[in-house]
Amino acid sequence: MAIARPIPDLNDRPYFHPDFLTHRWEVWGVWGVWEVWGERFLPHPPTPPTLLDFSLVRNPGHKAFVAVYNQRMQKLTITRPDDWHLHLRDGAALKAVLPFTVRQFARAIIMPNLKPPIRSVADAACYRDRILAAIPEGQQFEPLMTLYLTDNTSPDEILRAKESPFIKAVKYYPAGATTNSDSGVTDILKCDRVFEAMQQVDMPLLLHGEVTDNDVDTFDREKVFIERHLIPFKQRFPNLRVVLEHITTSDAVQYVLSANTIAATITPQHLLFNRNALFKGGLRTHFYCLPILKREEHRQALLQAATSGNPKFFLGTDSAPHTRTSKESSCGCAGCFSALHALELYAEAFESVKALDKLEAFASFYGPDFYQLPRNTERITLSKTTWRVPDEVPFMESGLVPLGAGQEMTWQMV
Repeated sequence: MAIARPIPDLNDRPYFHPDFLTHRWEVWGVWGVWEVWGERFLPHPPTPPTLLDFSLVRNPGHKAFVAVYNQRMQKLTITRPDDWHLHLRDGAALKAVLPFTVRQFARAIIMPNLKPPIRSVADAACYRDRILAAIPEGQQFEPLMTLYLTDNTSPDEILRAKESPFIKAVKYYPAGATTNSDSGVTDILKCDRVFEAMQQVDMPLLLHGEVTDNDVDTFDREKVFIERHLIPFKQRFPNLRVVLEHITTSDAVQYVLSANTIAATITPQHLLFNRNALFKGGLRTHFYCLPILKREEHRQALLQAATSGNPKFFLGTDSAPHTRTSKESSCGCAGCFSALHALELYAEAFESVKALDKLEAFASFYGPDFYQLPRNTERITLSKTTWRVPDEVPFMESGLVPLGAGQEMTWQMV
């Protein structure tokens, strides 16, 4: 996040009240000219709360102070982010939801679990063309394609994927784990030849990290996957770059922190809600996703990881559109639709723990760094504005309910 700083010759002139326990200060009055994202203000002095209601943080090794916006800031300008886990569907559904992502994100890793799935480079090329054709006129967006791993994927297909300029990863779904995963891997050991090829050519593997065994509790499936499959897997393929996607537990956080060549994406729903949201006032199917929401202790662990400044954790919405009727049915589909307001949701989560200064790196830097891609250069701005998430947006035959429909938000992209 860009910092606000005093003009050099005025470094020593703020009047501040120190809090010696936290080494943070609140400006009570400011004399002189301050430079904020290139704009110049002339407070004499400002009356909080205003755009110039700063916190001051001691700059180690220097006598000066560096001023940054505190949690009462009114605008937040960051590098345009990317979404490193996105479901766009196809056909009319693709055309309906893609504009929401394009408005916020420059690029996205596109999930391959269509019907039929994206198994080959040729499949991915055709799907990419359909995505590019659906981008609203005058806007830019780069879909980063993935292949759907099956028991029958060949090492040769991995080599072809590596030669492709638009395929960036291979996706592992345990068979039956989530939406359109019936063609997924039945036994991870069957794919070792493919994993060896991926390790040799440095093709990242994206993991839906859950077991599907009937004897494992739904809320324990991520933890058991790590213990039974991921730990031995990384021992066999220590140099293969892996993303443990949409992590949901403190167990996953601790494993990612301890292992090499592994990162993780975190969704807005897992940062903002715990499993109580599923049952508040009845069965709330629009909070149902896989991996499922977990206990509050796990949500807190995810928040700590996301806001830690550790580059192993980065943004991946897992936005998954389903019609209202398919969610509100006797067997509701798994998936939360967050593409409408994804960045605003992340801002709410980061602000809840006073970590808005960590949002830009999480959303805009760590993902491209892991995928060895250049960071974006365009900037976007969020404004401190109160608005209400719509109850529904137009989608197919029965509408689409966004995550947190009807709830009040306090950040909005402008």
